[in-house]
Amino acid sequence: MGKQTDAIHGHGFRDQFGAVVPPIYQTAVFENVLKETGEKRLSDRGRDLKYSREENPTVRCLERALAKLEGCEDALCFSSGMAAISTVLLSELRLGDEVLVLEELYGATLQLVEALRKFGIRVSYAYPRTEDVLDALHSGLKLVFVETMTNPTLKVLDVPEIARVCMQEGIPLAVDNTFVSPILYRPLPDGATYVLHSTTKYISGNNSVVGGVLASTDTEKIRGGLWEWRRWLGTVMTPFNAYLTLEGLKTLPLRVKRHSDSALQVAEFLSDHPKVSDVLYPGLPDNEYHEVAKRVFDGGLFGGVVSFRVRGGLDEAYSLMRNLKLVKATPSLGGPETMMTHPLSSSSFSHIPEERRRKLGLTENLLRMAVGLEDVEDIIEDLDRALSQI
Repeated sequence: MGKQTDAIHGHGFRDQFGAVVPPIYQTAVFENVLKETGEKRLSDRGRDLKYSREENPTVRCLERALAKLEGCEDALCFSSGMAAISTVLLSELRLGDEVLVLEELYGATLQLVEALRKFGIRVSYAYPRTEDVLDALHSGLKLVFVETMTNPTLKVLDVPEIARVCMQEGIPLAVDNTFVSPILYRPLPDGATYVLHSTTKYISGNNSVVGGVLASTDTEKIRGGLWEWRRWLGTVMTPFNAYLTLEGLKTLPLRVKRHSDSALQVAEFLSDHPKVSDVLYPGLPDNEYHEVAKRVFDGGLFGGVVSFRVRGGLDEAYSLMRNLKLVKATPSLGGPETMMTHPLSSSSFSHIPEERRRKLGLTENLLRMAVGLEDVEDIIEDLDRALSQI
């Protein structure tokens, strides 16, 4: 089936009453022993169906649908994207192990890996460029963690090549694919061990629900150790959030195309604006990462996030955000509303050392914009008016 079909029907739910939409099983517990046979009630992956902290039919519907989209047999849904990331790190790493991460990642991910040092886990860093990641690989690594497209400067990695070398070296590779979504790229068929998303973003697409997902071609790990870690940590997604995310998932392919098409038009507008010094968007032909993005991403699309630098410094960046009317000043992405954030003002990035900020291009005049689903002419008009006032 195609991605749009899987987004709608991948949950595989069949209701005894003929309901088209999977219901919300809003219950903490289930009657676990079948009175007719005395046997235990099991979920479709063979786990006891007794307690929603462990298994829930609504959550299972979402997990099956997302596994289909990612090209694997099973997935786990979590209370947040960070819960999914935490589970991978805690499951894979032991005392003395070394994890390789990018110097530029979502700030909370960087803070988490640094916090793991207290448990004797070693952390090494690579600049977010494919060649630098490949140079940093060695057989002693226990995990490599990357983003397909980095946050917030949108550097695009050749994940297929990194996955190929990691497989050769026997190193598990985890890919945070939140900015890209499985519509633009699927890391698992190329050999990644894990793919993760904050489902809060494009997958749910409605800015009303927080969640995360972890998928893998290693079904035994998903149904075994990783499932147990989720149970121990108590980070399963709630049934209501799973229901909302399932509803959003149905339109994911349509939304990603609209986000991407509008983002390209916004990037082209900003590139020609005298108040903008630099536009970071891989869809622009002169972008450093355009060719790798064109090769890795599907459909000639490049995602819905545009980062750019205004001419000037912190005052000009703040002034622009204050002058916006339609665009919301908020640090998320992937929803219907266009949103803008100033990365260095965010707690996620403020902890990064000054020298590394300069190296990565995290400047005071950098803004990150998540282009929404409004009429693109209205988004551009709001930007043009706000830019004219700085």
